[in-house]
Amino acid sequence: MAQHVRPRNTGLWDWITTVDHKKIGILYLVAGGFFFLLGGLEALLMRLQLMYPEQNFFIGATFNELLTMHGTTMIFLAAMPLIFAVMNAVVPLQIGARDVAFPFVNSLGFWLFFSGGVLLNLSWFMGGAPEAGWTAYVPLSGMQFSKTTGVSFYVLGLQIAGIGTLIGGINFLVTIINMRAPGMTFMRMPMFTWTAFITSALILFAFPAITVGLVLLMFDRIFGAVFFNVASGGNVLLWQHLFWIFGHPEVYILILPAFGMISEVISTFAKKRLFGYSAMVFATIVIGFLGFMVWVHHMFTVGLGPVANSLFSIATMLIAVPTGIKIFNWLFTLWGGQIRFTAANLFAVGFIPTFTIGGMTGVMLSVAPADYQYQDSYFVVAHFHYVLVGGMMLGLFAAFYYWWPKMFGKMLNEAMGKWNFWLFFIGFHLTFFPQHFLGLMGMPRRVFTFMGGQQLELGNLISTWGAIIMGVGTLLFLVNVAYTHMKKQPQAPADPWDGRTLEWTIASPAPEYNFAQTPRVRGIDAFWIEKMAGNKGMTPAEPLGPIHMPSPSVLPFIMSIGFFIAGMGFVFNKYLFAIVGLGIVLICMFFRSYKDDEGFHIDVEEIKETEKGARL
Repeated sequence: MAQHVRPRNTGLWDWITTVDHKKIGILYLVAGGFFFLLGGLEALLMRLQLMYPEQNFFIGATFNELLTMHGTTMIFLAAMPLIFAVMNAVVPLQIGARDVAFPFVNSLGFWLFFSGGVLLNLSWFMGGAPEAGWTAYVPLSGMQFSKTTGVSFYVLGLQIAGIGTLIGGINFLVTIINMRAPGMTFMRMPMFTWTAFITSALILFAFPAITVGLVLLMFDRIFGAVFFNVASGGNVLLWQHLFWIFGHPEVYILILPAFGMISEVISTFAKKRLFGYSAMVFATIVIGFLGFMVWVHHMFTVGLGPVANSLFSIATMLIAVPTGIKIFNWLFTLWGGQIRFTAANLFAVGFIPTFTIGGMTGVMLSVAPADYQYQDSYFVVAHFHYVLVGGMMLGLFAAFYYWWPKMFGKMLNEAMGKWNFWLFFIGFHLTFFPQHFLGLMGMPRRVFTFMGGQQLELGNLISTWGAIIMGVGTLLFLVNVAYTHMKKQPQAPADPWDGRTLEWTIASPAPEYNFAQTPRVRGIDAFWIEKMAGNKGMTPAEPLGPIHMPSPSVLPFIMSIGFFIAGMGFVFNKYLFAIVGLGIVLICMFFRSYKDDEGFHIDVEEIKETEKGARL
């Protein structure tokens, strides 16, 4: 058998240098899972503080740090990478590609996200975490009220992680546009790929806004600029506009992939084609478009006036229409189907009423006069957790149970998966449903205690116990993963769920090159069409031949270290360190541009042997 031009790396070095989208997806999964547990622990500590009136476990600045780091971690360091994990693992397979368009950039995106997340969390040990809230509103995040380095860690950590997310989004845009298999037109793409495509477009246009805001705040804090200093002609509302021009599309960056995951799972386990596919596609596009037109509903109470408030109120109500289309299409997909309630489908079906509640409270908040009453109360906390946790996390759990065999070649335990669902689902509703009423009864958000005798005791007690139950459900998922991978069991079949899309045509886990021969696509649900025609697999669009693969590279890892060093230098005003860190990045960029990646070939005999092993 012919050898590779370049030998494969093994062990830890393989994971550090990999540019394989499937392994990068696993890296995103592990890192995002770690940050999710960290953010969940911060949430549990806050709920324990609020379990009873006038407790003093975590009060004052400590509570504010927990609050800030919980929100920041969950949005930027847990939700985004977990979504990118599934996108990396699934999108190239669904479009019949052998990798993403820019494997090197894909690796760089992960390491930048990870180094930014580590930098941000080091603030706990190096002078205190940020305490200005996860939205970092000025002047609270300025030097006047946040004198420690916490907000500087926030600013630099999110800039580095954000660059990684931005280049990752661009990578997926180019991949989906240019690398679809022959016959896979845009209107034949699976729904998850469509949502990944729109999400990537949102990332491209939304992340520059938060990057600009973070740069301005960095200049204010580190270099003495006055962009947000009112006394010197600055404007505090400038930060809010920049943050929410990013912040509201970010909600759809997080929830649209969950919509796609749910669509794939429900269609498979109802044994039906997704109802109203074209309507679902255009609803996704409209949601993405309108997502940029509603940011001021976060700012109804800042005094922009009735005209601005009315326009953004109407735009916010409009976005409920394409969202409603999706909900009815999922219900009609289930209607009359041969439904199997696997763990994945339980999470998918549970998603529908949960997200619907979040959407309805969103419409309530879109009414500007009513928003004056809901503003900064626990009603708002309940609303956005119903959207992001009840929506996105249920979608992610459905995706994990559905695509786990394709990622790892192992089937997660179904009985444990169902316990995982019921504990998480019941715990979630116990946590956040009472918070609607706590808000309507006058409990403000971001407070670390409340007085007794205000009828807030029962709601807070139930909410805390719900959070504990939800945490147990999450830990049960980790137990399931450990049990599955420690237990000796046969490799998962290529198509364990009787799937409909291209990823189920190849071995589980997917081989290094994904497809021995690029498939030819003949319609929506390409694999299902071939099954109905009596074919055992996809018709190839090319002869079997050697496959060229990109070489692994350590440069993305080294570049992320350079950014990390530069970030630390800026935080502590040690500009020599900042110059050294940026110098490392520039040297790596020069080396990368100077030295071509010649890659390596996998020969035909090795492909045949791998495919034969997969069939056995």
